[in-house]
Amino acid sequence: MYPKFNDIFSVRGKVALVTGGSRGIGEMIAAGFLAGGAKVYISARKAAACDETAKKLSEAYKGECISLPADLSQVDGVKSLADRLSARESKLDVLINNAGVAWGAPLDDFPEVGWDKVMDTNVKGVFFTTQKMLPLLRKAATAENPARVINIGSIDGLKSAVFSTFSYGASKAAVHHLTRFLAAHLTKEHILCNNIAPGPFPTWMLSTGVGFGGKTDDVDWDAIGKNNPSGRVGTPEDIAGLAIFLSSRAGQYIVGQTIACDGGVVGVS
Repeated sequence: MYPKFNDIFSVRGKVALVTGGSRGIGEMIAAGFLAGGAKVYISARKAAACDETAKKLSEAYKGECISLPADLSQVDGVKSLADRLSARESKLDVLINNAGVAWGAPLDDFPEVGWDKVMDTNVKGVFFTTQKMLPLLRKAATAENPARVINIGSIDGLKSAVFSTFSYGASKAAVHHLTRFLAAHLTKEHILCNNIAPGPFPTWMLSTGVGFGGKTDDVDWDAIGKNNPSGRVGTPEDIAGLAIFLSSRAGQYIVGQTIACDGGVVGVS
């Protein structure tokens, strides 16, 4: 008898948490899950921005996007987020660890605060958010439908960047390896851990690095994309599509991997 492939890419009915979901790649992923019929929680450090994005996404996709602001660079903030989510949900199907920051400065002048802030958010935050969400992830996890943890790294953790973002690249390389460690401990509990390493996307973070001053609209992203082997920057469909794949039945046999989503920057350049 041939297998059925109905709904092989579906995330309908799943409960997902996207950290750093108020803008950029986090917002793109949250939008994709909402469009696919998931219930989505987003978290960000700035409460007003988080609330505004949740409202906007709920209206745009006629779904349920709920704001749970938190500072995930501090364990107290992580615990607060876990407690508030636990008060609302009995399980968590998908955790997207996307919250991250960057810091750029010349090598000779790179400050300690630029190291600590990035490592606290990008590495410590990923670890402790996963740790504190484990009770909810374990309740969702079954052999037939495992729970998922998807960490958002960066191609800067796979190759040297043109920017002087020393702590950022190091933090993302750490996230990539942390993903393998988590997978080694959690796969037998039916919690699958993988990592996405995005390349250039039209985000506030990249905008500040390329001289657009944080603007994402009405700027020349084509000028940035022309240096990419694919001739463009990424789109919401690109990053959300990969996250949805990893969270669906189609991605259920992918474990402990770092997948570049970059238009060929790492694999072709």
